[in-house]
Amino acid sequence: MNFLETAILIFIGAFLLVYLTIPKIIGVVEYKRLMDNPNNRSSHRDRTPTLGGVSFYFTLIFAFFFIKNWHVSGEDIYIIPGLTILFIIGLKDDLVVLSPGSKLIAQVCAITFVLANDGFVIESLNGFLNIYEIPFFLYLAIAGFLMLTIINSYNLIDGIDGLASIVGIVIMIIYTTIFYLSEEYFFALIAITMNACLMAFFGFNVSSDKKIFMGDTGSLIVGFIISILTLKFLALKPESYEGLPFLLENAPLIAISILIVPLFDTARVFTIRLANKKGPFSPDRNHIHHVLIDFWGLSHKQASFIIGCFNIIFVVLFIILGSKAKNLGMVIMLVTVVIFLAYVFFKYNYNFTTLKQKILLKRKIESLKGKTKTTQKKQKDST
Repeated sequence: MNFLETAILIFIGAFLLVYLTIPKIIGVVEYKRLMDNPNNRSSHRDRTPTLGGVSFYFTLIFAFFFIKNWHVSGEDIYIIPGLTILFIIGLKDDLVVLSPGSKLIAQVCAITFVLANDGFVIESLNGFLNIYEIPFFLYLAIAGFLMLTIINSYNLIDGIDGLASIVGIVIMIIYTTIFYLSEEYFFALIAITMNACLMAFFGFNVSSDKKIFMGDTGSLIVGFIISILTLKFLALKPESYEGLPFLLENAPLIAISILIVPLFDTARVFTIRLANKKGPFSPDRNHIHHVLIDFWGLSHKQASFIIGCFNIIFVVLFIILGSKAKNLGMVIMLVTVVIFLAYVFFKYNYNFTTLKQKILLKRKIESLKGKTKTTQKKQKDST
């Protein structure tokens, strides 16, 4: 079976498996009363089923069996243990809230399996900022930090309906294209499988009557897959870049552009929390998606769509520039864009207490408006 036939079958199979099993998960969650209860910082008001990410895990495990003949260095044997660790820790966190430290230890254990495989070793930065060969110990530090950052960044953007799905779909489409053009078909099939999972899940996540969240079970798994694809992208051999539409030395910047939404949002939120003398993982509503909803008045779908479109435009722009521009110029442009975005969102830096009061006031006003309309309608009917 050729790649195209395998890709089509894997996509259809993964999509149907998630689409057909999520209603069963919803039924079990509702029966066992394992629903997510809204709190003061939640963007939803009703008790909602979670654990949607459970379907991602066993779909990926099935997919690894059917694409096992496409790997080169036995990468699946190293990915599955890490995937299982994050599935277990994510499931436990959805049922019994864990401390950030416990989740961090589990993430370190998970990525250790990946770093033990030679197929993910980054031997050179290929001239990025005039850096070429890098020692193995430095690779371990860079790769470990990179994977931890990506996993937690993706986990943090899962705050409103559809956002994590849309951002994940955009990232998976881009990585599918990159690995297909570079003839790394095994990783292209992983991206296709994950994309099918997210597309099937998206319909339920934005539904009004069959809503479900992916939970930490899902966001940790998706973040882990994204981190693996990013690491493999940076570890590609120079000859693999011949079919890609950008210069070899610009690969790190392309990777940053692909992940710009979770990376920028995490950096901004962590900076605000530290500036307010709080822990970087302390809860608040200073994420970009919260700003779009609380202050710009957008719905969940509108905010998710806008952020997803921004991600696509940003990647396309950097790929076009990366085909000709030197990486120093692109670095300057990237820093300029980040500073501009930070300035735009700077005025929306509110502490949790102030924001909570504003949200409660907004809800009271909406409630009063509703009561006023009802009263006016009754008076009109009586006359």
